[in-house]
Amino acid sequence: MNKNKKFMLFSILAVAIVFVVVYIGVNLTSNLKGSDERITAANADEKLSELYGKIHVTKEKPIKGQIDLNPADVAEELPKIDKYPVTVPNSTESYVEIFSSPEKSGTGKDGWLNEVAKEFNASNLKVDGKTVSVKIRNIASGTAIDYIRSGKYVPDAFTPSNEFWGEMVKDSGIKTELIAKRLAGNLPGIVLSKTKHEALIKKYGAVNVKTVTEAMTNNELAMGYTDPFASSTGLNFLVTALNSFDSTHLLGDQAVKQFEDFQKNVPFIASTTLQMREATKSGLLDGFVFEYQTFVNSPDLKDRYVFTPFGARHDSPLYTLGELPEMKKKIVQAFASFAQQETYQKKAKEDGFNAINDYVSDLKPIDGATLNAAQRLWKEKKNGSKPIAAVFVADVSGSMEGTAIQRLKESLLKGQKYLGRENSIGLVTYSDDVSINLPIGIYDTNQQSKFVGAVENMQTNGGTATYDAIIVALKMLKDEKEKHPDIKPLIFVLSDGETNQGHSLDTVKGLIKAYKTPIYTIGYNANIKALESISKINEAASINADTDDVTYKIKGLFNVQL
Repeated sequence: MNKNKKFMLFSILAVAIVFVVVYIGVNLTSNLKGSDERITAANADEKLSELYGKIHVTKEKPIKGQIDLNPADVAEELPKIDKYPVTVPNSTESYVEIFSSPEKSGTGKDGWLNEVAKEFNASNLKVDGKTVSVKIRNIASGTAIDYIRSGKYVPDAFTPSNEFWGEMVKDSGIKTELIAKRLAGNLPGIVLSKTKHEALIKKYGAVNVKTVTEAMTNNELAMGYTDPFASSTGLNFLVTALNSFDSTHLLGDQAVKQFEDFQKNVPFIASTTLQMREATKSGLLDGFVFEYQTFVNSPDLKDRYVFTPFGARHDSPLYTLGELPEMKKKIVQAFASFAQQETYQKKAKEDGFNAINDYVSDLKPIDGATLNAAQRLWKEKKNGSKPIAAVFVADVSGSMEGTAIQRLKESLLKGQKYLGRENSIGLVTYSDDVSINLPIGIYDTNQQSKFVGAVENMQTNGGTATYDAIIVALKMLKDEKEKHPDIKPLIFVLSDGETNQGHSLDTVKGLIKAYKTPIYTIGYNANIKALESISKINEAASINADTDDVTYKIKGLFNVQL
């Protein structure tokens, strides 16, 4: 055989080998991914049974624990105030401390009040012969009133996003005086995709809270909103919706009934505005609620969405709190006047405030008692006729030994006080294998006692089979849904995020998607990114528990989801 023929044969053989290797590689990769890509709603049950059958599952005998019947102590749950940064320090001995909502005491376009405060402090302004200054602390309005009402930390003054929070502080018995109704103008709004906005205009003739809630009740719109206990915009949306149902009696039978009907079709309630923003990126929501100043400073939103104002204005009122000395009250008044100067109002406009000034709310003033009652109503009725069934999945592997497992136990023992009694709760623990410590059951006193006992008796050992435990939780929830089709299933995973046993995320990701079960994750000394990758599958939140405010964070999470 001559050299040319040998070379040709070698070339053909080489090409054939490469083809075979690539073919095998493609098919091997396809098989490895297969469970994620090929799982559908139709075959999910079959795949779940297959995966579940490969897991060693132990059913533990429930052990009752002593339950604490005392109400939750908000002051104890709150971290030290230093958790929330001082964005402008005082520059003199005579000063006032002001709690400020984040949209004006942050950075960049969210730092307007900080700039005003720095200029005020640099002005060497004198009150009663003394040079004075202000100290600004960045803290969300809902968190701020938890500090104020609990008495854990009460500043001299408070500038929330809207007047609702001032009314609620006043209702708690703390002396509250409104110094300025407006430091900088802002509005809450319904933000809808342009196509959905046009569709609602065509059908209903207008976009407002009334038409939006009607469209959601009719399952024509997928829109989310934020936690009314923490978010100014979320609270505003809640009371505006109740007002649209019955303007004569926000908490009457008619308003409550319509709220329940509307809430049945709410696909998403976010714990924070940041979580709401992340959810919009998935394209699953037609709309959400937002403040105008944030909207106008978000180029990715302005081109694709339409902003429609609703409810009470968010004009950043300024209050004094408690029995302030006359000197301090004068400093607050001087600061309000300083901020209202044309120079600073012009700067506020550049930062996105002071727009749509002709908007006037048709909401009548709402007192603090009614606002507090509206929050309680939301907590009781937010799930509509769909009770929650939640499985807690706790990591008891060897890597959780020490501080991590102690913090996990503390989180569950304190957080369980916020679990609604109408909900059903189960508990799974895992290391190398998986144990069902508590089958799903209505969270009555008996179930609560068993839950507490199971948590108290957790012990660490072995490897970490996180995804095996998630499969077991999914199986428990599937079985529960067969018995009670109306339940809303949730999973809470508490872990350090490291998996070294059992199934992988690639194996179960498609299954989690198919069942559309949100998985909230709480990380202890954790690989947070690994936990976030689980939560993002179905638009759930992830919490880093390595901070002193973990109990407060979990309270907020449970308050919204359970």
